[in-house]
Amino acid sequence: MTSIFDQKQLKECSPTLNLFKRLQEKPPFGIAQIGKSFRNEITPGNFVFRTREFEQMEMEYFVPPEEAGKWFEYWCEERMNWYLDLGIPEEKIRLRPHDADELSHYSSGTSDIEFMFPWGWGELEGVANRGDYDLKQHSDHSGEKLTYFDPNLGEHYVPHVIEPAAGATRSMMAFLLAAYDEETVNDDLRTVLRFDERIAPYKVAILPLSKKDTLTPIAQKSLI
Repeated sequence: MTSIFDQKQLKECSPTLNLFKRLQEKPPFGIAQIGKSFRNEITPGNFVFRTREFEQMEMEYFVPPEEAGKWFEYWCEERMNWYLDLGIPEEKIRLRPHDADELSHYSSGTSDIEFMFPWGWGELEGVANRGDYDLKQHSDHSGEKLTYFDPNLGEHYVPHVIEPAAGATRSMMAFLLAAYDEETVNDDLRTVLRFDERIAPYKVAILPLSKKDTLTPIAQKSLI
C-alpha cells in the first residue's frame, strides 16, 4: 500500500461488522489491531512523543445502543488498569474526561489517559463513545445495510462503537520513564530500569566488569 490517507478514512468499522456477521457473532464484540500511523505533524518534538510516523493500537468495539454508556465506562477502566498493572505509578497517570466543547460532533463521551511526562501531562490514549456515526456514514455512502438483527427484540439496530486508541510509541516512552530509577550502592550511584518482567527486554543479564578475555566465555556459559 503506497498511498497515505487521513486516519479518519481508515476506520475499519464496516469490514469488521461484516466479518462478525459471517461468524454469527452478536454485540458486544470487537476487533483490535496495531500498525503504523502517519500524521502531518507541524511541530514534532519531545523525543518520540510527537512524530510524523508512529505505532498505534486501536480497537473497534460494537455494542447495543442502550449499553454504549456502560461499555464506555468499562473500557476506560480496563485501559487505565492496563497501564497500572504494567508498572505505571498511580500518581503518574490520570483519566481526563473531555469537556463538552472538546468533544467531536459524533462523540457522546471521550476520555484521555494521560501520563505525567517531564514537560507535563500528555495523552497516551483516547477512549471514545463514537455512537452509530461510523456505521451510518458507511451505510449512507455505500448503500450497504450495516445493522444487526436482535432475535430477542425482533428488530434491527445500528450498533454503537466504543473506540480505545493508544499510541504504542508514546506508551513505550511512558513505561521507560516510569521504570527509570537511580540508587546508591556502596556509595556509588547507579541507574536502574525497574520494568515489570512482562515488558522487560531482558530478564537477566550477566555483565563482566573486566576486559579480560577469559571472563566473557564464563559469563556466556552462565546464561545457558
